[in-house]
Amino acid sequence: MQPLRDSMQRWFEEAALRAERIELRPTHEALGRVIRFADEVATVEGLPDTRLNEILVFANGTRGIAVLLDEASIGCILLGPQVGIRAGSIVRGTGAVVQVPVGEALLGRVVDPLGEPLDGGERPAAADRAPVEKPAPGIVDRAPVTEPLFTGITAIDAMLPLGRGQRELVIGDHDSGKSSIAIDTIIRQRSTEVVCVYAAIGRRSSSVAASIEAIHTLGCKERSICVVASGDAAPGLQWLAPYAACSMAEYFTERGGHALLVLDDLTKHAQVHRQISLLLREPPGREAYPGDVFYLHSRLLERAARLIPERGGGSLTVLPIAETQAGNLSAYIPTNLISITDGQIFLEPRLFNEGIRPAIDVGKSVSRVGGRTQSPAMRSVAETLRLDYAQFLELELFTRIEGGGDEATRRALDRGRRVRAALVQPSLAPLSQGEQVALLCALQAGALDDVPVDAVAAVRRGLRAALESSCAPLLEQLEAGQALGGAQHDVVVSAVRELARSRGKEAGDATG
Repeated sequence: MQPLRDSMQRWFEEAALRAERIELRPTHEALGRVIRFADEVATVEGLPDTRLNEILVFANGTRGIAVLLDEASIGCILLGPQVGIRAGSIVRGTGAVVQVPVGEALLGRVVDPLGEPLDGGERPAAADRAPVEKPAPGIVDRAPVTEPLFTGITAIDAMLPLGRGQRELVIGDHDSGKSSIAIDTIIRQRSTEVVCVYAAIGRRSSSVAASIEAIHTLGCKERSICVVASGDAAPGLQWLAPYAACSMAEYFTERGGHALLVLDDLTKHAQVHRQISLLLREPPGREAYPGDVFYLHSRLLERAARLIPERGGGSLTVLPIAETQAGNLSAYIPTNLISITDGQIFLEPRLFNEGIRPAIDVGKSVSRVGGRTQSPAMRSVAETLRLDYAQFLELELFTRIEGGGDEATRRALDRGRRVRAALVQPSLAPLSQGEQVALLCALQAGALDDVPVDAVAAVRRGLRAALESSCAPLLEQLEAGQALGGAQHDVVVSAVRELARSRGKEAGDATG
């Protein structure tokens, strides 16, 4: 027993020494309580020093974001489970605003808006963190948008070109191919240095999984980040997703790199914001949206920019997606986004149902910045393409109504149908700049006039192989964006004409 008493005596003496060395000082902890709670939105009182976007911690450990600050209360959206939270529950202020992990450790990963892994891997070991909301670059920090960002879709790269640092809205009805355009653009960046960030907001989990699979399989997984807040995620995570994804993309922009951010889609984001605002008893406005819904998206999309060389010369290009109802562009959210962005690509359901995909309505689509970004090679073949195509569509509609037409009209319609067939392009198959320019050169020179319309798709599929075998140096020149001389132009047209002749013969033999 004596050894045991000695051991206990030593333990008490050591504990007494440790207690003497403890420095006692007062601590301050901000505590509040829930006064109203429903549908993952809480109203809190008793935290007068809370900042906007500050993280609050509830009694069950769930975190929330302070999104509404009144004199006597705070509106908070939850980022996790609401079990155990009720009126009277204790809430702790942290003094820290919402931050997300950023950096190269996120490349190739699928994460939620807080950076937690969704792909079954370990938590990304990101060394840096960044706030989800930042001021947009000032005017003096912005450089002109002059460098192209290719989508791989001929109809867009030729008629609605995009530039690095641009904000181009992709808008259309449900299931009209909006996400396909964004995914094709991401896939096209596999041959560039652009880092792609795809943010899925409120979409079905199955659709999100298919999009991510396409990005990882056909694109460059090592230079992409997928931020997912699907329709079954907490409203707070859906609300946070576009801002978190933007901060992850800005990390590369601020270090002189180039990033592409796809927001799929902002219509659902606005609906979540409306839901949260109504639960917090904010006064509703047009279509029941709160008065700050314009600022909700403007402060996000204004962060897209091309920075001056003194700031590293990086760029952030944003492709927000929005959904219309029955093609109504005058609805509240579509008009807001159109006024914020630098142009829009409008997809027409009628064209989509007719098999013309991408179903771009060239009359309602515009790119206000990207025209100056076209390379000399693309500009030489695309200067009049949009006008000629629009005239063909008008002529086709007129002949449908009136019928008939003279020989010149029939020739114009035949040429226009081949142009349309060349612009029709399957999803997940973006073309390089060289293939696009060669195809448009052939159209301009009439090399496809004698080919059946149905054979134009076969010509497009075999274009790269034919050019690499007959004029590989010229294809490299086109890929670099250099315009061709007269003799070089003829060589390319001749190669495409020979390909068209063989494909047309095959199509005729199959029909016969």
